Amino acid sequence: MQRRDVLKLGLGMAAATWAGGAGRAWAAVSGDATAAGAGTLDAVAWNAARQWTRTPFGRIAHVERGSGPAALFLHGFPLNGFQWRDALERLSAHRRCIAPDMLGLGYTEVAEGQGVTPADQVRMLADLLDRLGVDSVDLVANDSGGAVAQLFAVAHPRRVRSLLLTNCDAEIDCPPPALKPVIDLAREGRFVSGWLAPWLADHTLARSPQGLGGMTFTHPHNPSDEAIDMYLRPLVANAARTHAYAIGLDSNVLAGVEAALKQSRYPTRILWGTGDDIFSKESPDYLAGVFGDSRGVRRIDGAKLFWPEEFPDLVAEEARGLWGV
Repeated sequence: MQRRDVLKLGLGMAAATWAGGAGRAWAAVSGDATAAGAGTLDAVAWNAARQWTRTPFGRIAHVERGSGPAALFLHGFPLNGFQWRDALERLSAHRRCIAPDMLGLGYTEVAEGQGVTPADQVRMLADLLDRLGVDSVDLVANDSGGAVAQLFAVAHPRRVRSLLLTNCDAEIDCPPPALKPVIDLAREGRFVSGWLAPWLADHTLARSPQGLGGMTFTHPHNPSDEAIDMYLRPLVANAARTHAYAIGLDSNVLAGVEAALKQSRYPTRILWGTGDDIFSKESPDYLAGVFGDSRGVRRIDGAKLFWPEEFPDLVAEEARGLWGV
């Protein structure tokens, strides 16, 4: 299947498989904590821990764990900070871990008239960190959050201590062709009703090869029922906002960042799931070669786009190594 052909959808029909069918488990991971049901931050605990910070951009929802130097975790689309719940539990002994919900996604309340493009996200995050008293961060990011992380690092290089990127946009693949059908449907106002609402109503469908799970998660039992509700319910409740986020991805927001990234001096590590059919297979090596202090690529065999949620032990291991703790 050609990448440009994936994700085509006829409303009322089953969606084509985003990631080419059910994903292979990553055998190299011993003790897949999420698959085994480990981790203590379930939806109830996450919702209880959520805080909102007022900014000119809106009331920004975020969850924190730990203390000390800050680490900022940036989620993908159509997820929210809940994606990082188990990574936060594993890393909170070493960092003040902050997982915000992006403008237009999750439980953040966007101010009237406020844009939700990646550039808007960067400005919001800088303001949020100021209000939280955070000068610099270790960045950890996935999917569209990875594009925001790169833009943040270009705009605020002195605020970045390290950068851990998982499968995400790169200047050579932004936005990926596989995202075009989503953007087109969002522009027509049909993405939520055609995809997200049916998945929210039928969790089995959401985990099928035609759903969020089969498209972007490695294991067929993911995402869990509570994760589906946490991710999709706020997006279905505010379709216009959700569509605005998708439409905001309809340009190469990373155009021209390569020169600045080559000048970067913060250590950068790339983790890449090889089962991801959304982003280009060339991107991990490109990203590893473009940063001034690259620590190389680690490939996770068969893992799909949202693997960081499924393999938090690996995220924690690599983060600790990058942070030197």
